[in-house]
This record gives sequence, C-alpha cells and structure tokens, in this order.
Amino acid sequence: MPLGAPLLAVSRHVGHCSSAGPSQCNVDSKVSRVAWLNRSTILFAGNEKWSLDPRVVLMENTAVTEYSIKIQNVDVHDEGPYACSILTNKKPKSTKVHLIVQVPARITNISKDVTVNEGSNVNLMCLAAGRPEANIIWKHHLPRGTQKFVTEGEHLVLTAVTKEQSGSFECIASNDISSPDVRTVQVTVNYPPFISKARSTGTPVGQKGTLQCEASAVPRADFEWYKEDRRVFNGLNGVKIENQGKQSMLVFFNVSEEDYGNYTCVAVNPMGITNASIILYGPGAMHNVNGAAVLPRASVCLLLTMTSLYLLKF
Repeated sequence: MPLGAPLLAVSRHVGHCSSAGPSQCNVDSKVSRVAWLNRSTILFAGNEKWSLDPRVVLMENTAVTEYSIKIQNVDVHDEGPYACSILTNKKPKSTKVHLIVQVPARITNISKDVTVNEGSNVNLMCLAAGRPEANIIWKHHLPRGTQKFVTEGEHLVLTAVTKEQSGSFECIASNDISSPDVRTVQVTVNYPPFISKARSTGTPVGQKGTLQCEASAVPRADFEWYKEDRRVFNGLNGVKIENQGKQSMLVFFNVSEEDYGNYTCVAVNPMGITNASIILYGPGAMHNVNGAAVLPRASVCLLLTMTSLYLLKF
C-alpha cells in the first residue's frame, strides 16, 4: 500500500454538483480494520458511517481490495488532508491524500455606471473571488467593435478623462478553471459642443435652400440660428428649423434676395457654447465656403445673454 500525501484537485462549479474522488485505499487479506478520517474526524470505520454529512458516501467497489469514499457537491470547506487508516498484523498504517478545491473566477463586486465631466478623474473597481486567485484585466470597447487593453488589477484609474475615453469598460476575471467572468461599466463623459460640420450653400432665388450645422456634445447640444445680429425663429418668413440629433438644418422653402447673407449656428449645452458662420449665397456670388466668421458685436452680446439664461436652467 503506497504511503505519502498525493494531491487530489477537484473543481466546484457554482450551480453544478461535483464530486471529489473517489479517494481510494488499497487493502488485502492481511488487513483486519480500515477507516477513513478527515483530520481527526472519523468518516467511515469499515462499512459503518460515522460522519453526519450526507454528502460523504462509501463507494460500492467491485474489487475487494479497494476501500474508497466519495464526497458529493464538494465545497471549499472540504479542502484539506484525508487519511485511510488500516490495521494489519496489529500494526497501524495509513495513506494520505490532500484535497484541493478549485473554484472558477467570479466577479463579486463592480463599480456602477458613472457620468463625469471632461477633465475629471475616474476610479473603477472590480473585485473577484476564485481558487486559484482570479486574475483581473480591463478592456475598453472602442468604436467599430474593437477592444483595447487598459490595465491589470482590481482598480482602474483614468486621470483627466477625455471624451475619447467614454464608453464601456470590460472587467474580465479568470483563473483557467472555467470560462472567464465578464462584467461591464459604462463611463459617460460630458463635454462642451464642437461643430464638426458647417458648410455654406449656394441657392438660386425661388428655390429651396438648406443650411446644415452638426455639433457633437454630451449632453446633446441645443441649437439656435442668427442672421447678422437677429435671432432666426422657426416658422417665420418662410424659414423652418429642423433639429435631428446632433444636426440642425435651417430650411428656406422659397429663397429670396433678402435671405442671402451670413448666418450663425450656435450650439450650447451645460458644458459650454460654440458657433460657426455659414453663408447662403446666390449663383456667381463671391464667398469663402470654409471661412470662419465672427458674430457682430450686437450678436455677441445677444448670444452671451442667451447663454446666461440657458445655463441658469441647469
């Protein structure tokens, strides 16, 4: 009969029933007594069960030289040394086995979704349990379905966060026992508007003309339109303002000579304000399509007043 303390490793999968073993002990005709012990507790003495744990059972062996037990639905508390004790020629001997319980990595606590202003610091936390100890990595989901490795460890710190760092951050906990446990945290970064599209347009008299202005912002920007130093209102003088998401359109259903000129698109949210100049011109007019224009002094004063009133709402 071999002596020593070999290792018996089993996995405990949450939601599944697993067994440890069977733990085997070889005997022969010279053996008069046998018993299984866990530390100092007797589990079985011969065929008599001493343990009160219903999970511990004696195997019905086909070989008379084998004396084995099985632990059903194994738990981490079952880990430790087990011994098969035999008595032969009035000399006690024992063989030992050390049970190691492996537990798949599982995330136990993770930060909630967070919204911050651009330039702030973000601290994310992801805690996991497992045996062996779980390894944790963070990945950032980028546009077009790609991922970027960020860091390793329970804590992720983003210093002076930018709008490009918004999105979902994935915590992946693994220890090679089973499939990794994955959870995500959504990070929303508020930032002031910036106009990404504003192009001047040439339209003949009597035709339909449209000026387009597109601004990215979080929260989403509100739009206003000005011609020179006057606010343009929806539905007046045959002009309609259509706002769709991050885009605003100033639509002229029947362009007249009086409609030609410089228009200013204003985008504003609680984080800030920006503007761009757009020109509606007629055929053959001299213009600078991409040239930036500054609001007239009176328009600037009006714009600042409007902005102050808008921000008072937040």
